Amino acid sequence: MINSVIFDMDGVLTDSEPIINAASIEGLREYGVNAKPEDFLPFVGTGDDRYIGGVAELYGRKYFPEMKTRVYEIYLKILPKRIKPFPGVIDLINRLKIIGIKMAVASSSDRIKVEANLQAIGLKLGSFQTIIVGDDVPKKKPAPDIYLVTAEKMHTSPLNCCVIEDAISGITAAKAAGMRCVAVEHSFPSTELIKAKPDRICHQFADITPDDLGLLDYQAQLS
Repeated sequence: MINSVIFDMDGVLTDSEPIINAASIEGLREYGVNAKPEDFLPFVGTGDDRYIGGVAELYGRKYFPEMKTRVYEIYLKILPKRIKPFPGVIDLINRLKIIGIKMAVASSSDRIKVEANLQAIGLKLGSFQTIIVGDDVPKKKPAPDIYLVTAEKMHTSPLNCCVIEDAISGITAAKAAGMRCVAVEHSFPSTELIKAKPDRICHQFADITPDDLGLLDYQAQLS
């Protein structure tokens, strides 16, 4: 029985991918990398060190942590004017909270970015039982570590968890952890997402139903 819902952040709760993409392009340019937006697609969901570093390496540049520091400076500056939650996010989280479903955020990004995003879209950090980020686990997605640690922190079994993801690496991680997974087509089309074998694919967050989440027992309360 599903009693816990775990949200990825970038591309699931908020459309932050274009913002980190723009900040990464601007930041890497200062290091002699003239990247294009599409260069980052293979690294979506793998953590910001790999997201930024992978593109730097594509252009023959060695990755240094200060590159990410500079990208984050730019990101936090442009964030407030550009970020917003996807339709349906606030409503679903409020309804899940009312009926007592445990919730968590599990993101490969750094904590400073995760918490800034959540607060900027109007979500209180206290709405979640735990927030696990990339630095909290030894292996990033597509390894299952981040979701297994999240379930442990929530004091629940992976079998009782449903993950909402937007990236192939994240879906792979959730399924490897033994969890139910709903994929949304915010970052990739269903033709790509299906390769990772999620339990359900929804066009957008607002389309997610109790049945998709495995919450049929709560359907009347969620409607």
